[in-house]
Amino acid sequence: MTPWRPEAGPVACVGETMAAFAPGRPVPLESATSLQVGVAGAESNVARYLADHGVPARWVSAVGDDPLGRLVRNRIAASGVDTSAVRTDPERPTGVMFKDPGADGTRVRYYRTGSAASALAPELLADAAVTSASLVHLTGVTAALSPSCLALVRAALNPRGPARPYAVSFDVNHRPALWSDGSASTVLAELAGLADIVFVGLDEAQALWGNGLPDAAAVRRLLPGPRVLVVKDGGRDATAFTDTGQHTVTAPHVDVVEPVGAGDAFAAGFLAALLRGDDPVASLRLGHLTAASALRVTDDHGPLPPAPQLTAAVAASDDQWARHTT
Repeated sequence: MTPWRPEAGPVACVGETMAAFAPGRPVPLESATSLQVGVAGAESNVARYLADHGVPARWVSAVGDDPLGRLVRNRIAASGVDTSAVRTDPERPTGVMFKDPGADGTRVRYYRTGSAASALAPELLADAAVTSASLVHLTGVTAALSPSCLALVRAALNPRGPARPYAVSFDVNHRPALWSDGSASTVLAELAGLADIVFVGLDEAQALWGNGLPDAAAVRRLLPGPRVLVVKDGGRDATAFTDTGQHTVTAPHVDVVEPVGAGDAFAAGFLAALLRGDDPVASLRLGHLTAASALRVTDDHGPLPPAPQLTAAVAASDDQWARHTT
């Protein structure tokens, strides 16, 4: 049985990207003597890794008419992503975030209230960059930014409106700091239930919907609607539920520098493989390999291994995969 997959074609990734500042070495922000500037956004991270894998990718969003907005647009375009549908807002600024490394992990501090991207709204879906895409990628981050952004995500997923011309992938991507009204559990379950492809972490699902979700199969029972559901269990494994059944692939060993951005990289690798017709196991393997590229760097976007190396790892026997390290 051939698993379902979206039609091959451009992927539109819709959501905010911010200018990101991080210490030049992994020390707490207050101890830093210098900061590096980069870009950070869940959806544009996916777009950049998709482009790395040779998938035509578009980032659709808005930035301020300011130097940081131009930096963000230029950095993402330099990764081979189509940014022609990014709007410049003359009245609202580009969002900013700071990474704050610590002994218990990296904390992220946002300065994005009233940003240009927070004003995104459902009319964005009429843009040709979206309507001509084969797949639209969204995350729970966008849904949390503002009422108009939530309306945008709901409109993209609306099964009762006009038939959407694209498939939709949705990464739950729960950011507690963005959900001050306590609605995250209900809203993110609603949105995930409407998507064609869903990504969620097991720990994330437990935090949102209760510790009565001991494993990936329990998450699938909670979210039966998506054609494809991927449940990631940290650095241990990832499980995909498709119309061909349940498939689990152990994650390879990685010497982690910083985990931020790895989930987006995993989603991009999985989607790239799915779009080219790979089976669920190969798609999970490419997801893990792409995530490793993010785990090895302090930036959200790291370089992929050479294509022949990726191809060999994806095609490896189960025994070879079990011994694989990155």
